[in-house]
Amino acid sequence: MIRYILYLTVLFCLFLMGCGNGSQKQEDTEEDNDAEAMLEGIWIDANEGDVSFLVKGDTIYYPDSTSRAVCFQIIRDTLVLLGNNISKYKIIRQEEDVFEFENGNGDIMSLIKSDNPNDSLLFIHDNSIVINQNTLIKRDTVVNYVDKRYHCYVQVNPTSYQVYKSSYNDDGLEVENVYYDNIVHISIYLGANGIFSKDFRKSDFTYAVPKQMFDQCILSDIVLDKLDDKGFNYQAQLGIPDSPSCFIAQFTISYDATVKYGNSD
Repeated sequence: MIRYILYLTVLFCLFLMGCGNGSQKQEDTEEDNDAEAMLEGIWIDANEGDVSFLVKGDTIYYPDSTSRAVCFQIIRDTLVLLGNNISKYKIIRQEEDVFEFENGNGDIMSLIKSDNPNDSLLFIHDNSIVINQNTLIKRDTVVNYVDKRYHCYVQVNPTSYQVYKSSYNDDGLEVENVYYDNIVHISIYLGANGIFSKDFRKSDFTYAVPKQMFDQCILSDIVLDKLDDKGFNYQAQLGIPDSPSCFIAQFTISYDATVKYGNSD
């Protein structure tokens, strides 16, 4: 009987420990609504006087019209930005008019709440600024191969498909800039007869871009490289906006209108 009582006592203690750990875990992940409400308003750099961001509700807005707004949370002593990537910043000090945090570079950023009503004008944006060319491009190339004469048309069509590129602003916060992708149409004619017609999208060229960089790429153009006995050799250009990074995807359109992706060799 004594052994049975001891067994029940151990089980009860383990149960209490489990409940305690669960409560602690819930506490660690619970939002601090009061701290989030305290962050409402426009914040400026305490040293430079530049406007950093506006907090309204559960969202942070940036004065840069190319950076999209991001939802946030404050969990214990951490500011959490809920963008495509979840980024976290340790809060050093938070008061009604003072906010200090450690940015991604390890620097302590000191912000104070603005009392200048004109600062709100920086957050009035009609639309996101389109940084890429957003221009319809048409090219008609006449090429001869053996005894045949071909017309190869390329048309770059801007779209409303948004592409987000992550970068860091002056405060060391990760932000997402908005760009717009393209669809590229290719038509090939032999005389008056159309032998090929297709819209190409970025998703057609996943093989040419590292997986971790693909989402930030834009299909900027497709150019005709050469004709040979295998067909029309094209090069698709996929670039990361405002970056020297550019990837070339080679593909071939055969004379019987079959597309072969990758190097035709």
